Amino acid sequence: MTARILVVDDLPANVRLLRAKLEAEYYEVLTASDGAQALAIAVAQQPDIVLLDVMMPGMDGFETSRRLKHDPETRHIPVVLVTALDDRADRIAGLEAGADEFLTKPIDDLLLFARIKSLTRLKLVVDELRKREASGRRMGVPGALPRLDGSGGRILIVDDHERQALRISAELAVDHRPVVESDPQKAHLTARGPVDLVIVNVASRHFDGLRFAAQLRSDELTRHLPILGIVDLDARERLVKALDLGLNDVLARPVDPQELSARVRSQVKAKRYTEALRSNLDNGLEMAVTDPLTGLNNRRYMTGQLEALMSRSEQGGDPVAALMIDIDHFKKVNDSLGHAAGDDVLREFAARLTANVRAVDVPCRYGGEEFTVVMPDTPLEDARRIAERLRRQIAGTTFDVVLGEKPFTLTISIGIAATNGSRDTAAALLKRADDALYEAKGAGRNLVVTRAA
Repeated sequence: MTARILVVDDLPANVRLLRAKLEAEYYEVLTASDGAQALAIAVAQQPDIVLLDVMMPGMDGFETSRRLKHDPETRHIPVVLVTALDDRADRIAGLEAGADEFLTKPIDDLLLFARIKSLTRLKLVVDELRKREASGRRMGVPGALPRLDGSGGRILIVDDHERQALRISAELAVDHRPVVESDPQKAHLTARGPVDLVIVNVASRHFDGLRFAAQLRSDELTRHLPILGIVDLDARERLVKALDLGLNDVLARPVDPQELSARVRSQVKAKRYTEALRSNLDNGLEMAVTDPLTGLNNRRYMTGQLEALMSRSEQGGDPVAALMIDIDHFKKVNDSLGHAAGDDVLREFAARLTANVRAVDVPCRYGGEEFTVVMPDTPLEDARRIAERLRRQIAGTTFDVVLGEKPFTLTISIGIAATNGSRDTAAALLKRADDALYEAKGAGRNLVVTRAA
């Protein structure tokens, strides 16, 4: 897995060394010599990872990281601080500035590349979500992300070391809602619920922490959950394996309370960011197939569903029927009561339509005052009985949705068609139903007309 990496260091020798190592592993390398240049390149080039030196003149690495994470254009880019400093306070300061990792010089190449692969894999998911969310915004789907923080998270601690688990829980209880579980099977069930982060002791004595993490990653309900591993830095192979398995972050034993707090806050915030992107994407997909006025599915959705049902019917499946429905003289409603009242009528009609067809049927707004119902596994005569019931319900019940106006009645005309064999098509089926609808309107309206093949 390759990536574009921005190396930021004011010492040319350090830049050359990192460039050589990264290019030998087939990474594309961008370089910057100070924080301001790094910010400009990050916005323009959108690298996959930023390797950022801390000790630089002018804007240091902490401030550069803080600005990268504050900018909506770059806050999704992982930042790895690289420095000769190995002080606990500096490490925590880097994490609180938004850095995803803090590596000390001389850099352990094995850990560096394992971390790059892990962060790149996680960023690919975010990039795909951001791309789809941006596509939704271009189509007019609202997609503003809320301001997110990393407090109040629901944290699952999976650890059979009781004292360590209780210390972690007590530390996190100040800002979060931790739950401790020592049984991996019970923990897996808990992880399927509302959880923001899983902390797993990779060095657990009575279960394999890495196997537990792998099970979470293979479960569709938990594969996107962030996982923070508690590791022994001396067990380098196990640490690298944890990152290869998809753990989002690792924390060395013995656990430093402030570093734990900073890493947890970062992971909870990142999880909420990806959740907000997924939510916008889901909303965008729903809006793409939903009529905003009535809440019914739209013509695009109806076409896809009908074609799928027709394909199954052509291969020997059950028949498919379609109703084309038009509200009679709807223009008079708009002309006499106004378009706002007309919208109220359409919404009320959509509600009645949904209530008077079966759960398996697909009611849709076709356009204007026309509606369609796709009816799977339905022969023509059954479709006619349902259509007649709907016609009688509409004609026999007043509409009183307009405040201050007397209740009034409406009627509808319905055309029906059903599949006729292996050579039928969705377009032909809708055309027959539409022809039947025009026949009903021409015959005086408030009628149901069927059109055989």
